[in-house]
Amino acid sequence: GKLGLKHLGGPQSEQTEVTGGYASDMLSDVMANAMEGQVWLTVHKHPNIVAVAAGGGLSAIVLVNDRQPDPDTVVNAERDGVTLLGSEMPAFQLAGKMYELGIKGRE
Repeated sequence: GKLGLKHLGGPQSEQTEVTGGYASDMLSDVMANAMEGQVWLTVHKHPNIVAVAAGGGLSAIVLVNDRQPDPDTVVNAERDGVTLLGSEMPAFQLAGKMYELGIKGRE
């Protein structure tokens, strides 16, 4: 698509309903504030991110700065049905492009 995201693991679906986006690298912050259906932008690549995304009903995790997920993260994503995507862009730049495409945060 327009954002140049790469599929890194988990379900590969164009049908994913994206209701918005959230950018944070603090897991407790994401658990408290990200909303169901949002795409989560993070530098984290460890398996715990999958549990956070699955528990919060997030539509996908985007690893920014060209980060690659740990092998266990990919295994957990497949198991829990969480889509892992990757971007070469830093979070701020990617968030700006997503916002321009109409993907907003909490209004």
